[in-house]
Amino acid sequence: MGAPLPVIELLGVEKSFGAVDVLKGVDFAVEPGKVTALVGDNGAGKSTLIKGLAGIQPYDKGIVKFDGKEISIESPRLAASLGIEVVYQDLALCDNLDIVQNMFLGREEVYRGTLNESAMEKKASQTLAGLSVKTVKSVRQKVERLSGGQRQTVAIARAVLRDTKVVILDEPTAALGVAQTEQVLALVKRLADKGVAVIMISHNLVDVFAVADKIYVLYLGKMVAALDAKTTNQNDIVGYITGTKSAQMGNK
Repeated sequence: MGAPLPVIELLGVEKSFGAVDVLKGVDFAVEPGKVTALVGDNGAGKSTLIKGLAGIQPYDKGIVKFDGKEISIESPRLAASLGIEVVYQDLALCDNLDIVQNMFLGREEVYRGTLNESAMEKKASQTLAGLSVKTVKSVRQKVERLSGGQRQTVAIARAVLRDTKVVILDEPTAALGVAQTEQVLALVKRLADKGVAVIMISHNLVDVFAVADKIYVLYLGKMVAALDAKTTNQNDIVGYITGTKSAQMGNK
């Protein structure tokens, strides 16, 4: 059998802000059931690439394919309708609300004019259980009482509450302790095992190598490497990130 069709494929994508070229003909592909890491130094263009996928800042040029069909992701609403969800580094959770309220914030379920609390609670519990989350005692816990790892878990669960095909995680283990990092990385693996295409942006190469199937490296707006995580190492990746190694695009 050949390689599965990428959920998302970018071909020759460009993005500029005034006279500054941020993305310069970038190629990028994400497969279902795989963890694809996107790494690069600050200013490499990672955030701009992700904002294009999320419909926040559409690309200027290039081809975007979703499930093999050429599309244009013009808005966050369109991205969400395709099944693309982003978990940003700040998580965007409300401390004064409980887990259920956070997971359904802005997309509450209503029955006969009132909030359908029982249905939302059931779906929240089922989503967490489906991800084998066991560290949360009650879905009615206030978020302010959760640990950093538990907060990240809630944010990820919110992202996969509906029919999600792609989850983009922005520095998911930043500021977490060792045990909490292990919990989040295990959750990332389970997402991929459920068939979700996971894009993980991280500066922590230890975490990247713990879960990634493929590693893409951006350097000054150009994609300089696309490598199988099993056939490369941290020293090579650092070389591409810093520009001391030459481009290896197409190396599978």
